[in-house]
Amino acid sequence: MRTRPDVVAFDVNETLLDLAPVGAALVEHGQSEQLLPSVFSRTLLTGFAGAALGTWFPFRAAFETSVAQLTGLPPAACAAVADAFGELSPHPDVEPALRLLTEAGVRAVTLSHGSPGVAEAGLSRGGVAALVEQTLTSESIRAWKPAREAYLWAAGTCGVAPDRMALVAAHSWDVAGARRAGLTAAFTTNRAERVYAGVLEPPHVQGGSLVEAVEALLALPRA
Repeated sequence: MRTRPDVVAFDVNETLLDLAPVGAALVEHGQSEQLLPSVFSRTLLTGFAGAALGTWFPFRAAFETSVAQLTGLPPAACAAVADAFGELSPHPDVEPALRLLTEAGVRAVTLSHGSPGVAEAGLSRGGVAALVEQTLTSESIRAWKPAREAYLWAAGTCGVAPDRMALVAAHSWDVAGARRAGLTAAFTTNRAERVYAGVLEPPHVQGGSLVEAVEALLALPRA
């Protein structure tokens, strides 16, 4: 039995922030916007491989490498595409989801393995930074989600036990990682992944939008 969390952490890239500016940056450098999902997926693959091998590098380095692999662009152009992460804005359902938590007295944070500053810039651009208590990136401990230590570190930083924190994400692997670490896991289906990966442990709750996922968390019984 899961109970209503005291803190809800949100993944950042794709879950909270729209990656459209990164796709536009690819177009500016003569590439197809349709490459973005492949570049993003290869970035994650590279990061996961590094974690499995015991080699750490930041998200940005993995992203720039992935752009180079799939486009052949020179380093300066790959870096320029990566700079577009500083131009991201929230999806439309982010503000109402965060307000639900604020009104319910539940703390909201972000948990990314991305570059420091990306979440802050995007939330500020969307006018919702005040609804988020703090922004966390597992780069602080040199870990890539879904490593267990990333979620446990986040819970510890927020001063709660893992079972008092929830993670909301649009990626099955992230949700499964949070669940394995003892967090309450919530999945939203209105992003790139329309269906949760059935080969992984299922989320505790899910919704057709960020708002519905948060509503499902708030509907859990109180401890």
